[in-house]
Amino acid sequence: MALSVSPSLSFTQNFPRFVTSHSLPLSQCHPISFQTPPPKSIHYHPPRALREWQEYEEAVKKKDLATALRFLISIEKDNSDDSVEENGSLSTQSARSQIGDLGFFGGSVRDWEVLDTCLNADDMRLVGMAYEFLKAKGFLPNFGRFSSIVLDGARDIRPSVLKSSTGLEASKFSPKKWGLSGSSSVVLAGFLGGVSYLLQQGIDIRPQLAIILGLAFTDSIFLGGTCLAQISSYWPPYRRRILVHEAGHLLVAYLMGCPIRGVILDPIVAMQMGIQGQAGTQFWDENMNNEMAEGQLSGSTFDRYCMVLFAGTAAEALVYGDAEGGENDENLFRSISVLLQPPLSVAQMSNQARWSVLQSYNLLKWHRHAHRAAFKAMENGASLSVIIRKIEEAMSSNR
Repeated sequence: MALSVSPSLSFTQNFPRFVTSHSLPLSQCHPISFQTPPPKSIHYHPPRALREWQEYEEAVKKKDLATALRFLISIEKDNSDDSVEENGSLSTQSARSQIGDLGFFGGSVRDWEVLDTCLNADDMRLVGMAYEFLKAKGFLPNFGRFSSIVLDGARDIRPSVLKSSTGLEASKFSPKKWGLSGSSSVVLAGFLGGVSYLLQQGIDIRPQLAIILGLAFTDSIFLGGTCLAQISSYWPPYRRRILVHEAGHLLVAYLMGCPIRGVILDPIVAMQMGIQGQAGTQFWDENMNNEMAEGQLSGSTFDRYCMVLFAGTAAEALVYGDAEGGENDENLFRSISVLLQPPLSVAQMSNQARWSVLQSYNLLKWHRHAHRAAFKAMENGASLSVIIRKIEEAMSSNR
């Protein structure tokens, strides 16, 4: 988008005052001459500044995190080096303050947009740098604010403890198979009822039904149920539950200090990106990455990872009273648990899962307003930068 700026610079000119006196006749007035000093030269080059920010906007559109982040860091360095020049020329800082009125500077909007470039980043360290950059500028005061929560509270969480803390049975936090509970069971019952009614009316749909079942079986085997998930995502109640689930992942990851690469809500896009399940929130834990590279994993790092992993289940339980999604989260948890040395036993895995879901449940309950803000932003199709900004606004307004 081409933009032009017509700066309005005002110059103060001191003209001499004309003094009249009744005691001085006009015939005795002497001609008064005055000269207006030439204005000082102004060195102002907005086109370059505008061109630089247009390049930043292009990087954001292309999801080029490296270029966008490099630009923001250079601008921040230039800001720290700027000073008012003694010869009266307009400094770079002054120029930026004027262009800032048009939204090109000031950071509160433009800087946030760097988060929208994270989704295509191959180097997760760049994603972490983007969050640290915004946090250092004061935009993300709640990022990592509760990372020490993994050190608090009891470790042995029995089902009775989980029920007394949440009011829900432990089974309410277990993912359900499609068609066996919740809204999916209503859909399945309606489908079977419709088929039965048609058969009773003498309408034979068995050939078509066989084709449908064959396609569904093929979808589940080769595509992981992506096609069925895509169709189901258009049903508003089902989609809202997905949004609640993913908003839980996103908020807990953010509060625990895990940079979020992006949120994928389209099942087909998730499949193309190699994400298991119908949707997914991609986050990165630097400590876990470094520790696993060294062949070791600390308890606190594993706890933090598990909290984010079970946050979607906790969010559903908090909002709906039970969880339907999260089967892939549980599978990922089990796959990591058996890789530990020594591997976790079944009892230890169950206890770790209950502890993690309880911690996430309480964190989401304490910051229910922020979870609702994230959900609303996702429901409106907002970008990642807008979602994070809405979380920060909700957190700051409820302090």
